[in-house]
Formats: sequence, C-alpha cells, structure tokens
Amino acid sequence: MSNTPPYASRHGLIGRHVKAEEAVPIEAKTAKRAAGPDVPTAEIAALARAARPGGIKGQGFFDRMFPDLSPLLAQDADLEALANAMKDSNPADPTLDNPTLPAGFTYLGQFIDHDISLDLTPLSAKIDDPTMLRNFRTPGLDLDCLYGGGLGPHRFLYRQDEPKFLVGTTSASPDAQNVEIPPLPNDLERTRHGVAMIGDHRNDENLVVAQTHLAFLKFHNKVVDHLVAQGSSPLTLFDEASKLVRWHYQWMVLHDFVERITETGIVAKLLTEGRKFYRFKTVPFMPLEFAGAAYRLGHSMVREQYSHNRVFRPVPPRLAPASLSLLFQFSSLSGQINGELPGGFDVLPSNWVIDWRRWYEFNTPPGTPNFEFNRSRKLDPLLTPALHSLPGFPPGREANLAFRNLRRGVILGLPSGQDVAALMKQQIPSLTPLTPTEIATGPDGAVAQQKGFDTVTPLWYYILKEAQVRGNGERLGPVGARLVAEVFLGLVQGDKDSFLSQAGWTPTLPSKTPGTFFMTDLLQFVGDISPIDGITTVSSL
Repeated sequence: MSNTPPYASRHGLIGRHVKAEEAVPIEAKTAKRAAGPDVPTAEIAALARAARPGGIKGQGFFDRMFPDLSPLLAQDADLEALANAMKDSNPADPTLDNPTLPAGFTYLGQFIDHDISLDLTPLSAKIDDPTMLRNFRTPGLDLDCLYGGGLGPHRFLYRQDEPKFLVGTTSASPDAQNVEIPPLPNDLERTRHGVAMIGDHRNDENLVVAQTHLAFLKFHNKVVDHLVAQGSSPLTLFDEASKLVRWHYQWMVLHDFVERITETGIVAKLLTEGRKFYRFKTVPFMPLEFAGAAYRLGHSMVREQYSHNRVFRPVPPRLAPASLSLLFQFSSLSGQINGELPGGFDVLPSNWVIDWRRWYEFNTPPGTPNFEFNRSRKLDPLLTPALHSLPGFPPGREANLAFRNLRRGVILGLPSGQDVAALMKQQIPSLTPLTPTEIATGPDGAVAQQKGFDTVTPLWYYILKEAQVRGNGERLGPVGARLVAEVFLGLVQGDKDSFLSQAGWTPTLPSKTPGTFFMTDLLQFVGDISPIDGITTVSSL
C-alpha cells in the first residue's frame, strides 16, 4: 500500500529551470579552453561566439534575442577602469534613494531570479547534453524554488499531516532594551547543521531573501486553510493550493514588480501589440541579453544598510544597524547559522525576524516610534561600496561585482547597448537611443568616455545609464524596460499552465483592490507583518 498521503499531487512540480550562474558561462568556458589563460578578453569573446552551438531558437535553454548583432569587444583593463568608477561615493545620501521603489523589491527580484533559474536537471543529463540543446528545463514563473519536486520527490519540505510547508522556529533573543523576544515560527526549517530545508538553497543566501522565501511558504499554507474553509477535497487540495499560489504570484510579478521597474500599463500594451523581440517557437528560452545584462539591474538597487526591525536599525535605540554584511551573516549559505556545530547560531535569533512595514509600503503613519522606511537605491550605474569588495575574493577587480558583470558581458559576446537600441528603433520608431553626451554624464560617464564606451557601450552599463538619464533613476529606460517586460511576459505566456491559460482570469484572493494582488496584499493575507511587535495585519494598507 502506498505511503503517499491522500492530498499528494499525482504529477508533482518537477522544475523546468537551469541555474543561470552555472549555465550562462558555457560558451565562455569553451572559449577559454580553446584560448588559454593569456588571451585578451576581446579574443575570448570572438571565440565564445564561434563556439556557440547552432540550432533553432527555443531548442536550448540559453539563446540570444539579437543573434545577428556583433559582440562588443573590450579589454579587461578598460572594463576595470569603468567598474571602479561605478561606485556610490555616498551610500547614505537620501537623494540617491528611489522614491517610487520600496527596498523589499530588491530582494523579491532576487527571489524571482532564483525561481526562473533553478536547476533540477540530473547530473547525468547535463553530462550527456552539456550545451542544453536537448536535455533542459524551460525557464518559468512556476515557483519550483518553493515547491521543489512536490509532495512526492521532496516530501522533506512538507508536513506529514496536511499539505503544508514545514516552518522553523527562531531562538529567544533580546531587543535593544534587553527584553527577551520569545521563540517565533519565523525561520526556515533547518537540519541539525543549520542547512535550510527549502526548494532552492540560494534563498538562504541572505536574511531578506530568506524571510521572503518564508513569506511565500506561509502564503501557501494560508491558501490551504482558505481552500479547506471553502470545502476543497483533501485529494486535490495540494494541486488547487499550488495552482492558486502560482497564478497570484505570476500576476503579481507582472503587475507589481515588472511594471514598477518599467512602466505602468506595459503588460497590457504587450498583450495587445505582441512581443517584438523575445520570440520563441514552442517553449521559452533564457536570453543571454537578459541574464547577462538587463536583469542585473538589481545590483544597483542594493543599500549599504537597512532598517530591518526595531532592534536592528540605523539609529538608537538599537543593537546595531542592519548592514549588508550582517544580513548575509544571519543565513546558513553565506553566514553563521550552522545548527549544533560550534561557532555560530543554532537557528535564526528572534530579534532578526523581519518587520515588513519597513520593506513594503503599508502607509505606516508618520512619527511612528523607532521606525524608518527602506527605499531601494536609484536605478543607475552606481553600486554600493560593499559590492565593490565581495567577501571570499582577494582584494582587486575579481572582488568587484561591477567588473565581474562587465567582463561577463564581454565573455558572453553580448552586443553593445547602441546596437540593441538601433535594432529596437527599427520596430519602435519613437525609441530614442542614448547619445554619447548622455552616456558621458557624471564621474562614471567621464571614464566611459575616456575608454570609448560612450559610443560603444557594454549593454549592462547602457541599461543602467539609460535608467539614470531617461528614467530619473526611478524606472528603466526604453531599451531596458522593453527587454525586461518582454522576457517576463514571454515566460508566463510560454507556460501552458499559467494564469494566462484561462482567459480573463484576475486574482481572487482577498486584496485591497479586488481583482488585483500585490506583495502587500500577500503579506497582509499571510498575517505576519511584524511578529516581534505582535502585528499580524495593518489597517492603514
């Protein structure tokens, strides 16, 4: 007799993704083996393009949106000079905060990235098909990073008595007044050695993305309760809940995330006019121009420190400011949560449980004691100093995230921003490319001009500079917005099981505005706004 519980999915949710950080550099690795260690990056880029496997678009995981454009060629020394100039010299300057984008979207963006790039491909399949032309999983917004393989293959993620996720408990710890905050059900479930038991280990890389993952676990659990109250059958409960969660998530990504960083109404516009640049025959692929440039926009949104809750905030009373380094320390993958092993924390301390009012706009009244609201940094070419000296690397350019992004673009053979803009303008006559003078603005632009990048600009830098010049640092410019919006919409349209498969569907769960569903609605539905303050929901939303 089967031990599978009656609510188990018969089909599971085996992921259809590939881990981008491992798969993107396939061409580069091939080229480097051919070129040797001393060949300049320009030659490596040419070799990378030559090594790129052929095939019909849509038959492999990675491909190009603009396959006919020539790669940008650049030397490491020039890229390093530009990268060094891409530093936020005053990370505490509030004029460089983005007034329209709460900081929570920085880490929601990371969670989404992990969802569309999760790799559950067996190692044997990767060895058999290293170019991913046959054995691959298509990218999609289907929360494989949450559900893993479902109740069958990944039973360890779930409770045994009902189709809900396991949730961990924090350890008691003091607040700034040395008053103990008791254990709370607000950590990821962990092994004896502190490893998070979740569908994608990368979501325990830093505390904010870990707490975001936890919010989605609790979202699923609340949806289960919601469906039980409506009389759903135990035999179909998991499938119904996971479908409802995914559809609300997909709607939210398009309308609350994508439209915030691109332009309001762009989803409806593309649904009406159609995608012009991100096209595929049968199933979606991951565009290199997106993975290697456009969607690296989140790096410019990162702050040096945050107001995490009333205990860890910029000003007293507090225990310490919530610096970027501390947010990484209170995780397992990057930090010191290591269970029963010596030298770290068993689980997350209760005083590090997030206060979501500080990360998303809940209209917290002005003058609320010990409260500060986090906004993301502006979308521009400037990265916070912490990202110029990544831990785990020796001092120098290899520890500079800006340099690593710029060099990755060259190695991947990405085209220049000017070439992409010119191609887009052929189909969108109203699009106006950046001028060399616009690119040369600011100290970073002066270095770009000195190195000739004002006329032939790396795509990642072009998109960030376009956001700064054309979007006032609040939204992407026309090239970046079109790239990002078309890819995200295409991922949803290419999924036959997405919410777009049901014509006219709109969100059905409770929300501030019926028929819509934003991240604040999700957190309000979960009812866990600020656990250390005993705040479940807020009336000001």
